[in-house]
Amino acid sequence: MLTSKQRAYLRGLANPIDTVVMVGKGGLDEDVYKTADEAITARELIKGKVLPHADVTVREAADTIAEKLNADVVQVIGTKFVLYRRNEKEPKIKLIK
Repeated sequence: MLTSKQRAYLRGLANPIDTVVMVGKGGLDEDVYKTADEAITARELIKGKVLPHADVTVREAADTIAEKLNADVVQVIGTKFVLYRRNEKEPKIKLIK
């Protein structure tokens, strides 16, 4: 569970990164989960977007993906969301205690 200060720090780090996960009209399928898992393992912090024709809301997509990947939802704003999961083997982001 992230504290509000950790969340704020991660939001700042997520600002310049590119969107790597797209949820389209196919919804949340195994390809979305696989892409998200590979990206979050490599980067720890990922940004996703829900396209207008998707059958899920941005909050539903963020919560579902986070639950499936054992990650934390950092932010949901507009059509985008940010997820964080610490890489235990090679941590890249040092969180504030």
